[in-house]
Amino acid sequence: MSDKRVIIISGGDWADEYLDHIRPGDLLIGADRGALMLIEHGLRPDIAVGDFDSVSDLDAERIRDLSGRIDSCDPVDKNYTDTDLAFELALNERPSEIVLLGATGGRMDHTLANVQLLIRALHHQVACSIRDRNNYIQLTGSRLVVEDLGFTYVSLIPATMEVSGVTLEGFAYPLENATLRQGQSLAVSNQLAAPSGTVSIESGLLFVIQSRD
Repeated sequence: MSDKRVIIISGGDWADEYLDHIRPGDLLIGADRGALMLIEHGLRPDIAVGDFDSVSDLDAERIRDLSGRIDSCDPVDKNYTDTDLAFELALNERPSEIVLLGATGGRMDHTLANVQLLIRALHHQVACSIRDRNNYIQLTGSRLVVEDLGFTYVSLIPATMEVSGVTLEGFAYPLENATLRQGQSLAVSNQLAAPSGTVSIESGLLFVIQSRD
């Protein structure tokens, strides 16, 4: 595992504030239209991946000319989404962290599939998050420190059928050794009561979502 950070930019909703998350030295992977978004904002994708069926032929040519490397695939004969292909390339870099931008909005099937990529990252012991203008999504299977990043709410959503031993410290509505189950909204719309809070669980997987309206 290295100290490398990989940023994946997908073709979902775009916000110029995403550029604030990109640091010097980050490896930039553009998934399909995400590569074009980087180029249009003066950044060079280190890798552009996908079938590029969501951009014009002229823009596809720009992506080929202005990216460090192209990993193209057939738009029909492929088994995985462009973001999933980008994610696998990111894992191959053995990074310390992966950040997904533009991975939400638009089609719900793609959004849900992208959120589940956090499970794969956890299995590879790679820190991973999805960020958009209103949400910051993480996943934990043990303990997570939640920093106050200016969001209004913190919600806990089970990624497994049941999450047990849930304990919250530093929150307006604490929990101690609670059990959360899929289909219930017990831990939605909590709030931090301190500059940071701690989420601890004993079993299962838990999405921790900071959000604002």
